Amino acid sequence: MAEIKYEVVKELGVLSETGNGWTKEINLISWNERNAVYDIRTWSEGKDRMGKGITLTADEAKELRDLLNKIEL
Repeated sequence: MAEIKYEVVKELGVLSETGNGWTKEINLISWNERNAVYDIRTWSEGKDRMGKGITLTADEAKELRDLLNKIEL
């Protein structure tokens, strides 16, 4: 399996923290030296391990923002 390279371009915020020190975060991440995308996933302390997550383009992030603004939470 090929190595996955990533660079956290900008840390945007922590959404939650688990009891074991992992955090669910939204960040701008460049995967395999590509253009940065919005990324939501869990990370261990130091960001050396990660859980499954989702990535969104800027257009998808805007659409998600608009959809969330329409619902009552």
